[in-house]
Parts: sequence; C-alpha cells; structure tokens
Amino acid sequence: MRGFILKKAVRPIRRISKLKLIVCALLLVGQVAAQPSFIQQTAHRAGKKPEQFEKAVCSYSNDKIAARVFREYGAVFVTDETVTAPSKCVFDSATAVTHFHNDLNLATSKIGNVEITLQAEAMRALLDAIDEASEARLRITPLDGSIAGTRDYEDTVRLWNSRFYRALDHWQRRGKISKVDADNARALSVYEQVPVVLKWEESGLWFSTGLNRSILSSVAAPGTSQHLSGLAFDIVEYRNARVRAAMNRHGWFQTVANDEPHFTYLGRTEADLPKVGLISTYKNGYKFWIPSIR
Repeated sequence: MRGFILKKAVRPIRRISKLKLIVCALLLVGQVAAQPSFIQQTAHRAGKKPEQFEKAVCSYSNDKIAARVFREYGAVFVTDETVTAPSKCVFDSATAVTHFHNDLNLATSKIGNVEITLQAEAMRALLDAIDEASEARLRITPLDGSIAGTRDYEDTVRLWNSRFYRALDHWQRRGKISKVDADNARALSVYEQVPVVLKWEESGLWFSTGLNRSILSSVAAPGTSQHLSGLAFDIVEYRNARVRAAMNRHGWFQTVANDEPHFTYLGRTEADLPKVGLISTYKNGYKFWIPSIR
C-alpha cells in the first residue's frame, strides 16, 4: 500500500519537473532569439544596412585582419550616439587617421602629470569617474603616458614595431624562422606584416611582449587600435574592483580580452550592453564585454 501511495505521489512531481524543463527551454530559446545581432547593431549605429556597413566600414567577410579586428575590438562600433564611432575597421595610412580626427570633437585634460586627449563626451565621463574614485580615496591614472588616450597612426606603427622586431629576432636566433623569411618580413609594409605574423603564431611562434601569446593581445595591428577613435583609455589601477566599478558606472568598460588595463567608452549602462549585441565573458578574473559574433 505504501509503495502504491509513493508512486502516486512521485508521478505528478516528475510531470511537473518535465514541464518546468520544457518551459525553461522555451524561455532560453526566446532569450537567444531576442539577443540582437552585433552585426545588425553596428550597421544600425552607423545608419547603414549590414552590407553597406561591411563595404564602407569593415570588410569582415573577405579580409582576415578586418574580421579579427571586428571580433576582438568591435565593441567600439556600438558606442552611444553622443560620440563618433570609428569610420573604418582598419585605417590604412596616417592621412586617413588625420582626416578622421579632424571630424572629432576632441578634448584634452591633464590627468596626473599627463596630457590626455579623448572625444569630449568620453573625457567628461572619465573625469566624472576620476572624481567618484577620488571621493573614495582611489586613483585612476593613465598607463604609459599620453598614449593611454588617443593615438595617431604613427603611435600604432611604433608600438607594433616594438613587438614585431623583438620577437622576429628572437625566433630567428632560435632557428624557428629562417633568415630569408625574416628578411622578407622586415621588407614588408606594416600592414602586410600582420597576416605573416598571425600565420607564424598558428604554429606557436608568439609575438606578444612575453612571447607567450598573440601579438594582438599585446598591441593592435597598425591602424586598428581603439585608441585611434579617441574612445579608449588605459589605466594603472585596473586590478582594483572598485576602480573598475567606477569606470563602468560612467560608461567605460573592458572590451578587449587579454588587455586588462584597456577600457572603452561605450557611454551606456551595463544593463544596456546586451541590447547592442555585446556579451560578457570572464577571463583571468576580469569581465569583458565583447561582440556576440559566432
């Protein structure tokens, strides 16, 4: 009799459990379907159709470098409309960057002992974050001087060269790259060097500062850095969770995985980031908001 009663009691519970699983699955499907496409959001932000955005701004379908830039640095393309998003995924010359900068509303402020330039709205938000941190007896200071803020094309080339030549010499000395291949790589333009380096990295010949991961985790390819947009700022105190929270409250977020000091001005609340096609991911204890690109 007890066995019969037990079965009668358990069956409805099993049915309810299955029903809950079905409902949860449907809700999950609905949430996935509701997640906006990052590609659609970038095009919408630029006032273009996706195919127009790809043609005019970022050739992510047929250019491997542009595709990687879009995937790893693309969060800057869904900034709030109070600032200007980059006009290109990859700026191919100093002239192109200068023309873009001429159209920006830039502001310069002294932070600590360093002159930092950013787009005006991004600067206002940064100064607000600094004031908030100061009230809590915390500091927000630039990492590596003025290049913590806006950079020009020559800055990105110089930073690329500082990693490229050092790593190339290292792997040549180790006999992993022949002298002929190394000399050929040195003779290429900086933009042509990028796919060559990425190919070497596929076989474990890393070009980052520590020679232990991709060069793009250490420095952006020339002409691709978010710092060219006037919407990126590298800080010394990135390890402090309270500092990161203050930055977040004022629209600044970590958006480049493996580059922990780097913050991007998105001008949005954290709750709104999924609405523009960004997803959160954790790496080494830090939370990054990255494009939801498969």
